[in-house]
Amino acid sequence: MSEDEATDDAAEAGADEQEPVDLEAIRERLDGLAADLEALESSLEAAETEDDLDVVEADLESFRAELESVEVPEPPETDDEDEEDEEPAPEEELQEQYDEIESDLSDLESDLEDQRGPYGEDVVSEIEGVSGTITGTRWTEEGNAELIEAVDSFLDELNDLLETSVTLVNEGDDVSDQLEATLDDAADAVADAGLDADDDAETIAGLLTATDDLEGGVDDATEWTDLEIREQLRREGYYDVLDHVKDFPPEWHALKVHEKQGNVEMILLALETFDSDFMEEHCMESLERMGSRAEPATDAMLQKANRRDKAAMRILGKIGVADEEVVETLVDYVDSNPNLQQPAFRALGEIGAEDAVEPIAQQLVAEEADVRSWAARALGLIGDTRAIEPLADVLADDEADRVRASAAWALNRIGTQEALEIVADYDDDRAYLVQAEAENADLEPAA
Repeated sequence: MSEDEATDDAAEAGADEQEPVDLEAIRERLDGLAADLEALESSLEAAETEDDLDVVEADLESFRAELESVEVPEPPETDDEDEEDEEPAPEEELQEQYDEIESDLSDLESDLEDQRGPYGEDVVSEIEGVSGTITGTRWTEEGNAELIEAVDSFLDELNDLLETSVTLVNEGDDVSDQLEATLDDAADAVADAGLDADDDAETIAGLLTATDDLEGGVDDATEWTDLEIREQLRREGYYDVLDHVKDFPPEWHALKVHEKQGNVEMILLALETFDSDFMEEHCMESLERMGSRAEPATDAMLQKANRRDKAAMRILGKIGVADEEVVETLVDYVDSNPNLQQPAFRALGEIGAEDAVEPIAQQLVAEEADVRSWAARALGLIGDTRAIEPLADVLADDEADRVRASAAWALNRIGTQEALEIVADYDDDRAYLVQAEAENADLEPAA
């Protein structure tokens, strides 16, 4: 025997002599961690002060370190042909338990951050944001008067809450500069107050309400560009639905009335006329809420969808017309990046686009689990029986349980006897969501 062969044999013998991993000990450790995490959740719910939250945060950090020290072994390799018939390996069950604990821990960490504050620094940040809006905008004389009124009202609230005496700065000719200096003084007063998130929580909440009102007043003030735009819209009858143009921010108020009355053309007019992200967002949301009533907006939404506008894709789905051009536009995004695939899949499903079945079905083998899941649900929404076989394959073979659950949901949604029988066979599946879909399979009694 050569020296190399002897070395290989020794290595193999050493590997065979390694002590087996104590899976039961790992399971007991994970069970203990799950119980500890429940206790931490209770501690977070009981936390009332920032000091309490600091204690919980330290405990969560220690818990994460302990969780990350748990090493779950890889499951043994199996033949693909036998994998379907075998029970999940103990290592797979341990990994699933570990992942669930890690997910719950991440949720608790997010909840802790949400529970903190607000702080005095948040009030200062809000004031500085409003100040930047004032100085970065050109205002009409009417708008300057409205700004002064809004800032003066804000100072009344601030002085009452902080027992200070901040007043309007009148130095200089430019109103925006005067208001900027005034709000600088207001921000300094908040910072100097040294507000504590626990002891002064009520004061901070009151200041944030006051800054919200200030921001609303600034948003309502008349900008220089508003004059031309409003005049155009007046001539088109956009404001005719209002008793008084100055009732509320008039553009948004009128938009709400047009949505309620189904005036799609007026909503599109606002969308085209206002150079405002705020108004564009609300116009698109109005069209999406209108659903099929927004059908006259189809061409406009097609143009935006062709420019990769996700909101427009969602609106096309809500309109629900399986127009050839609409389907072709959305299908172009089926094999795209996930940010565009998700709204395209959903819209094609809501439309019931049978021509999209094949390209969507091809995404059932995409690398990303989310994409496979979206594709399965889109096929379920479309309801074409050609999708039964590929969905059945996903249910049987996909490595991600959430994808398999989506396939089971889709088969239930298709609802033929064949589709329901496939799902019903998974009533003892390893994944709870798949079991639930199997129980939902409403099979017709045999003839």
